[in-house]
Amino acid sequence: MANFIEKLRPALAGAGERRPAASALRGPSPFWVMVRKEFGDHIRSWRFVILLAIVVLACAGSLYASVSALKDGQSASAASGEGSASFLFLKMFTETDGSLPGFLTFLSFLAPLIGIALGFDSVNTERNKGTLSRLLSQPLYRDDFLNAKFAAGLLLIAVVIFSLGFLVMGMGLFTIGYPPTPEEFWRVVVMLLITVVYVGLWLNLSLLFSVRFRQAATSALCGIALWIFFLVFYGMIVSLVGNATSPAETAAASAVIRHQDWMMLLSRLSPAYLFQEAASTLMLPDTRTLNPFITQDQAYLAINAPLSFGQSLLLVWPQVVAIVAETTVSFAAAYVAFMRQEIRSRS
Repeated sequence: MANFIEKLRPALAGAGERRPAASALRGPSPFWVMVRKEFGDHIRSWRFVILLAIVVLACAGSLYASVSALKDGQSASAASGEGSASFLFLKMFTETDGSLPGFLTFLSFLAPLIGIALGFDSVNTERNKGTLSRLLSQPLYRDDFLNAKFAAGLLLIAVVIFSLGFLVMGMGLFTIGYPPTPEEFWRVVVMLLITVVYVGLWLNLSLLFSVRFRQAATSALCGIALWIFFLVFYGMIVSLVGNATSPAETAAASAVIRHQDWMMLLSRLSPAYLFQEAASTLMLPDTRTLNPFITQDQAYLAINAPLSFGQSLLLVWPQVVAIVAETTVSFAAAYVAFMRQEIRSRS
């Protein structure tokens, strides 16, 4: 930490009580110096290497299962129909032969762990070591400290997610010899962008726990408990609530539809459910609606063709906005909690 502060001094020389213009700074801004330091610390840490190895192995296994399903013709969608002949490249992200889950399932299951691992000890470890007060005693704005923690973590998450996505694309291209169309490429890119925002949500939650709790173990347990709750138990609770409040069989159709809308709203409070809906809809162009209730006329008059990329994006736009809103709210909570905390020399 002492070496880092010595490196930070030239950058802090231009930072005073007032924020100077960027052109007036002689060196790099303290914010970007801290971002580079945090980025390097994350990459050199063993926990990141171990977690990344687990995610890469899981994704490699899912890619093997999807390529095997496509080659052997075991996927259900490859059996017949016009939709099965198109978007073959996207099926590498969703199809499986049954031995392992698909790439998208693994990503939605394991990717939040990257965000939790990068943020659970970002603030409380600095406080326990006494380096937080020493760092903030420099002419450095307090919000730059937390912003740099978040920016470095999000930048590393983007690098990891896009590397995994392009690795799957490259290995799939090498294995099946089928290049992606421009529409398939942009569907994958947008899905990876949504994944980065989704993992950023878990990074912000772990930052919030890191600000709130002094012990790193406590903040890590809170993050993992919240992750398991939304991934496993939240769906069960919503199902129990739905069974308890379901209307009678003789109820009017409007009452049944209102109850289903209420259950759908409860389910969509979960970020994991929102991400699963958004990502799977982009990767499965045959998905034409996310509404479980379709009238007979709508089903009869629907065109039997996959949606275009723009229409799929419009379909999942509410889910994307909801994930961005939850990410922003969680970061705002961590920011306010950190700015309101009193930092002493021995705290």
